[in-house]
Amino acid sequence: MASCQALALATALGAAGFVALGPLQAVAQTRAPAAAAKVPTVFACEPEWAALVRVLLPQAKLHVATHARQDPHHIEARPALIAQLRRADLAVCTGAGLEAGWLPMLQQRAANPRVQDGQPGLFFAADQVRLIDPRPATLNPFAGDVHPEGNPHLHADPGRLVQVAAALAAHLARLWPDQAVEIGRRHADWSVRWQAHRARWQREGQRLQSLRVAAQHTTFGYLWHWLGMEMVADLEPRPGMPPTPGHLGALREQLRSQPPAAIVVASHQDARSAHWLGRQLDQRSPVLVVPATVEDPDQPEALVRWFDTVLQALLVAADTPR
Repeated sequence: MASCQALALATALGAAGFVALGPLQAVAQTRAPAAAAKVPTVFACEPEWAALVRVLLPQAKLHVATHARQDPHHIEARPALIAQLRRADLAVCTGAGLEAGWLPMLQQRAANPRVQDGQPGLFFAADQVRLIDPRPATLNPFAGDVHPEGNPHLHADPGRLVQVAAALAAHLARLWPDQAVEIGRRHADWSVRWQAHRARWQREGQRLQSLRVAAQHTTFGYLWHWLGMEMVADLEPRPGMPPTPGHLGALREQLRSQPPAAIVVASHQDARSAHWLGRQLDQRSPVLVVPATVEDPDQPEALVRWFDTVLQALLVAADTPR
């Protein structure tokens, strides 16, 4: 069904590029960046969206604000990023408050009207899907990285990536209608390959159903949800706050009788607390340090490689005798 939908999108985009160009071209002329005749410049807030843009619009000049060893919540608005956003025709970001600490400052200092809120040059992935774990808004400065809209780390769900890819392909086709046919074809090809990988991951992940893990932050929350895993403990006392001795001590008592299959931390996080807890649990819970996103968005099949890396690490932990 997904591949049929992708092919239907490709057909629709092809029509938009040729026969039915009128309405789409009118939108592009009034709202799209004035860059149709040159190579598009795209600013991606996170590597996962850079990898997706590279699939759909491989000729784009691509700038990436963050990398796998950075916490995307907390990025410095460096002059280089300001200059890159100033030149961008399109910014592709997560949204749902993930970049709230730095993207508005970049937008203000870049003073690029194309990538301001509400403009067609700004695309938020979180607006294309339903988010899990929405939390009530709070003005408490000690609440941590709370996202009222829901968990923003949606790229850890292959199904939601399908939705984002379809929406992004359609958006790119509206911005650059002269490339709509090729964008549609690339999206259709990617969708067929992605669904095959998704089915493979689903088969392999059956061994992970009901597996109990501890983790630092909800970075992989969508992955746990998709695979039917259970996150039984968070090393953070509050979202985004570093582990404290008191909190880790409480977790040690909580988990001692039934240690989780693994303690998972992202590669941008300090793993010392996880290793301490693992030792306190008599090494019965191996510590997995895995990247929270793709490590090289320009690499072919970057998203596939990332899912393979994370899934294989979990499978090894699941098969480790305790």
